[in-house]
Amino acid sequence: MVSIVALPASAHDGDRHRHPRVEISRVQADSPGRDTRSNRSLNAEWVEITNNSRHAVNLRGWTLRDDDGHRYRFDDYRLAGRATVRIHTGEGRDTRHDLFQDRRNYVWDNDRDKATLRDDRGRVVDTESWGNRHRHHRDHH
Repeated sequence: MVSIVALPASAHDGDRHRHPRVEISRVQADSPGRDTRSNRSLNAEWVEITNNSRHAVNLRGWTLRDDDGHRYRFDDYRLAGRATVRIHTGEGRDTRHDLFQDRRNYVWDNDRDKATLRDDRGRVVDTESWGNRHRHHRDHH
């Protein structure tokens, strides 16, 4: 008998023993320098998604969102095996390695926030939290 229990993503955020196939691998929530809202500054705020498997994954319909409900929805984008894509906040031309949310304001809170990656069925694939809200998990990261 196979039993599947859906737990809140943050419940085991720090004690994952295996890497998921697709994961949030890096976050730069605090754009370097002053927060001027220039496109250059907005694009220096980003989240990286890595495909750890050998096979490409189509991220069409997947979403990346913050704690405040800002959501980025992937179009028809194939993330190659063993590859990483960087999702920038500002405007730009999408490439194989860089995607752009085309926003004119920052998304990720510098001091604390949580990035949640969901697949096209709305299932949580991975989360990444930062800041003092999760102080009791600090030793896990």
